[in-house]
Amino acid sequence: MHSQVVVLGGGPGGYAAAFLAADLGLEVAIVEADPRLGGTCLLRGCIPSKALLHTAKVISEAQDLAEWGVEFQPPKIDVDKVRGRKDEIIATLSGGLGKLADARKVKKIHARGVFVDSGTLNLEPVEGGASTFGDERLTFDHCILATGSVPAMPKFLDIGSPRVVSSNGALAMPDIPESLLVVGGGYIGLEMGTVYSELGSKVTVVELSDGLLPGADRDLVRPLAKRIKERFAGVLLSHKVTGLKDVGEKVEVSIEGPELTDTVKFDRVLVAIGRWPVSKGFGLENTKVTVNERGFVETDEQQRTSDPKIFAIGDVAGDPMLAHKAAAEGRVAAEVIAGQPSAFDARAIPAVVFTDPEIAWAGLTAEEAKRDGIKVDIATYPWQASGRALANGRTDGLTKWLVDPETERVLGCGIVGYGAGELIAEAVLAIEMGCNVHDIASSIHPHPTLSETVAFASEVQLGTATEIYKPKRK
Repeated sequence: MHSQVVVLGGGPGGYAAAFLAADLGLEVAIVEADPRLGGTCLLRGCIPSKALLHTAKVISEAQDLAEWGVEFQPPKIDVDKVRGRKDEIIATLSGGLGKLADARKVKKIHARGVFVDSGTLNLEPVEGGASTFGDERLTFDHCILATGSVPAMPKFLDIGSPRVVSSNGALAMPDIPESLLVVGGGYIGLEMGTVYSELGSKVTVVELSDGLLPGADRDLVRPLAKRIKERFAGVLLSHKVTGLKDVGEKVEVSIEGPELTDTVKFDRVLVAIGRWPVSKGFGLENTKVTVNERGFVETDEQQRTSDPKIFAIGDVAGDPMLAHKAAAEGRVAAEVIAGQPSAFDARAIPAVVFTDPEIAWAGLTAEEAKRDGIKVDIATYPWQASGRALANGRTDGLTKWLVDPETERVLGCGIVGYGAGELIAEAVLAIEMGCNVHDIASSIHPHPTLSETVAFASEVQLGTATEIYKPKRK
């Protein structure tokens, strides 16, 4: 069996690459071990977690309305229905992808693909279910690696207990635990901690570094950290978990740090310390592909690996591990294979943390500017001055631009606040188009909206902001 293009992995990068390659006239096959398309993002990550976060958000908003004179009864939570709604969304989207593949005549191969050499995959039967193919050879002209990543689980935390879960397991817990320990204060841990906190769990987060969301702009993290400390049972920074033990109905956790060095029991433990690229166990050593010390496949700006027949995209091809970055890289790989002059040269890859409040950023960050010695002007607009934020009762926000002091070109943007993930798209477009602050400030934004804060932060840089008095220094 032969195909011009084989995509190994059916996640957001994989199906984006496969669909575009088919649209460009190539014969395409997707090899995916799961019977459904969608990958981690759709089946076990982005989409199901956002469905649960929506539930948590509504509960939180109902509680906040008490300050406005509107009170609701405490919610009655049917775990099976909550989980069922999530699963329904997954089924709808995954089914839609299958139909799109059929419409484009993309062959779906349910099997485990293992490289025999640089031009051949062995299709192994998938355990636990009927495979479309098995023990057959698939040859190709080009292969796009889209194998993704898996939750990181160090051996000393992987004790084989159902009470200790990764982010995958957190989306399918059989109950709402009375107490939950989240190991890791990154975006996955904080998002899932937010879900279970609003559903009624007493959530404690342990983070090895001295701040939540290590690497993110501290100005953006500060409002989130304040709200998390109010909502969570505990936040232990500069602490580490040194051991876990299943003791029946509880997990005994050994914690060390400046505030607490003790053994504490929790109903369940979520390990959320990052993700590992999937670059082992499927024969890459039988090809000319180069894998670096972190497990990432090395690529150039056209997503080519060191093997001329093989491309790599998404999580397996390096940070940031984001679905939209994978999809963009997938489209580049498909275009290059089709003979088009394409390259991945994004100036701004947006990142969003879907907590409450949300955090989003794009382009250059303040930490990167400081690290690399890049001179920038920083203009911030506090949401306390936003009429819409006041009307929403959510003034715990901030919009921030990083600007080149010589050209006034916008280099980066950060937003924390209600709906920040939706607002950041304008900043991405502005950075990609090379806009300066005058372009943004002079673009009329609708009033009253939170999107105005993007323009108002530009006016702060120019010294012309209406709602706050901050004249430009001469």
